[in-house]
Amino acid sequence: MTSSSSSSQATKRLAHSYPEGLRADALMEEDVAWSHEIDTERDGDQFDRSERAALRRVAGLSTELEDVTEVEYRQLRLERVVLVGVWTSGTVQDAENSLAELAALAETAGAMVLDGVIQRRDKPDAATYIGSGKADELRDIVLETGADTVICDGELSPGQLIHLEDVVKVKVIDRTALILDIFAQHAKSREGKAQVALAQMQYMLPRLRGWGQSLSRQMGGGSGGLATRGPGETKIETDRRRIREKMAKMRREIAEMKTGREIKRQERRRHKVPSVAIAGYTNAGKSSLLNRLTGAGVLVENALFATLDPTVRRAETPSGRLYTLADTVGFVRHLPHHLVEAFRSTMEEVGDSDLILHVVDGSHPNPEEQLAAVREVIRDVGAIDVPEIVVINKADAADPLTLQRLLRVEKHAIAVSARTGKGIAELLALIDDELPRPAVEIEALVPYTQGKLVARAHTEGEVISEEHTAEGTLLKARVHEELAADLAPYVPTAAL
Repeated sequence: MTSSSSSSQATKRLAHSYPEGLRADALMEEDVAWSHEIDTERDGDQFDRSERAALRRVAGLSTELEDVTEVEYRQLRLERVVLVGVWTSGTVQDAENSLAELAALAETAGAMVLDGVIQRRDKPDAATYIGSGKADELRDIVLETGADTVICDGELSPGQLIHLEDVVKVKVIDRTALILDIFAQHAKSREGKAQVALAQMQYMLPRLRGWGQSLSRQMGGGSGGLATRGPGETKIETDRRRIREKMAKMRREIAEMKTGREIKRQERRRHKVPSVAIAGYTNAGKSSLLNRLTGAGVLVENALFATLDPTVRRAETPSGRLYTLADTVGFVRHLPHHLVEAFRSTMEEVGDSDLILHVVDGSHPNPEEQLAAVREVIRDVGAIDVPEIVVINKADAADPLTLQRLLRVEKHAIAVSARTGKGIAELLALIDDELPRPAVEIEALVPYTQGKLVARAHTEGEVISEEHTAEGTLLKARVHEELAADLAPYVPTAAL
C-alpha cells in the first residue's frame, strides 16, 4: 500500500508541475527510470522503450499454404462464376453446347462454375444484354449461389457491361475478356506475351472507366492566365493516350519479331522445303498429333489453349522427302477479333504453308461447328487457297456414326487417333501424296566430285532412283528448275 500511494502521489505532482504537452513525456521518463521501491513489485519481464514500441510477430497466425495442391485448390476457389447466354438462332442444343464451351473456358481460366442460364431473344438487349427483368432474376441467382462474377457468352459493349454490373452488383465480364485472360496465363514466349498484351490493350481501350468529375482535374490551354479557357486533357484521356502509345510500341516490337520468323521461312523456301501447318479447334489434339508425327515433345494437356506459341519441327515422308510441320494456335468459335489481329503474324504460318492439316475432335458433340469456326479464321488470314486435309482425331473415342458422317461429308478426310497411333501411317502416306512435287524430271550422270548436287537432289527434290557407276552417280529425280539447270551439264546426250 505504501508504494502504491507514493506512486499516485508522484503522478499528481507531475500533473500539477508539468504543462499538458509535456506530461506524457514526463510520465514516460518516470516509468522508464528504475526504482527499487516500484520495480521490485512489478510483474513480468521489463523492456526498454524501443522494444516496447516495436512491432512483435505473433506466432501461429500465418495462412501461407505449403502444399502445392492446396495452393491450386485455393486458386480455383478465387472466382465463383455464373454463366449467362442469349440464344438468338439455332436449336436449344446448340445454345447449350455454346454455354458448355464457355464453362470449359471458365474452368481453364481458374474459375468454379456454379450455375448457367440461357435466355431466348431475337437479339441481345442493348442496355443489359438480357433485359432488365432477366437481369433482376440473374441478381437473385448470384445472391443465392454466392457468386462473385458473371460471365456472358458474347462480346458486350461498354454500356452493357456497366448497366449489367449496376443490376447484379458483382463483376461482369464477357467471352472476349475470358479468352484474353486464358491467353495471358498460357503465353510463354516473348512474342506470345507481346501479342496477348496488344490484344488486351485493344480490348481495354474503349472500356476504360472513370469516376466523374475527379477525371477533369487538369486545366485547359489558353494563355495560362487566371482560370484559363476550358478543361484540358482529362485523366481518362491521359490513360487512353498512354495506352495508344504502348500499343504503338507493342506493334513495333511484334513487327521486329515477325522479321526473324520471316527470315526462317525465306530460308526454307530457298531450300525448297515444303511446309505443313496443323490448324484446328482448341483441344482437338493438334499438339498430340505433332508429337505423334515428329516426336516433338510439345506440351499436351486436356485443356483449352494449352499451347499458344507456334512450334515448327522437321519431318520426313515415307518416301524420304523432307518437310516442316508447324503447330499453330488453337481456334474457337467467336474468336475475338483483337486476337486474330494480334496473332496475325503467328497465323501467317498457315497462310504460307503448302498443306493444312485441319484437325477436328471426332468425339465432340458437334464437330461440324468446329470445322466451320476454324475455316472462318483461316479465311480471315487469307489461306483459303491452301490445300486441306481434314484429320478427324480421337477416333478411338468417337461415335462410329459421327465418323461415318464426317468421312462422307468431307471428301478429303481421314480418321486417326494420336493417342493410340491408329491411322497415322495412312496420314503420312496422304501427306506424301499431297505435298507439292518438283516440276522437272531429270536423269543425270553426276561426277563424284559434284556430290553436293546429289545431296541437293535428296533435300530439295524427290529421288526416283540412284545408281553408283564407274563414271559417277546415275541419278533420276524430280527437281526444281533451279537445280535442273545446275544438273543440265551432266545429262547424257542420249537423254536429250
